[in-house]
Amino acid sequence: MNSLFGESGEAPKRPKKEDTAPVERLKELDTKITAAINKVKQLKEEKAALESKVASLEGRLSDMESRLAVKDEEVRRLSSEKLTIKDQIEDLLGELESIESN
Repeated sequence: MNSLFGESGEAPKRPKKEDTAPVERLKELDTKITAAINKVKQLKEEKAALESKVASLEGRLSDMESRLAVKDEEVRRLSSEKLTIKDQIEDLLGELESIESN
């Protein structure tokens, strides 16, 4: 009579993990190592690209900071000129008022 346990009444034997052919295990390890190597290469390339981008952005930032310093100085100079011109106009208006009142 056939049963789940076969004709002898014993459970059928399953291959154990240890029984897996060593060649198969080596192939699995080789595949995993190759994948890890490729991932490391990819990450190194990404790192190099990001470092290049950072260097470029730092250069642009430095340039912008320099231009900003020039613009700040120009704003200070123009503000000073504005005050000087304002004082000159006030003096002229004062002279005009004194001429008109005479």
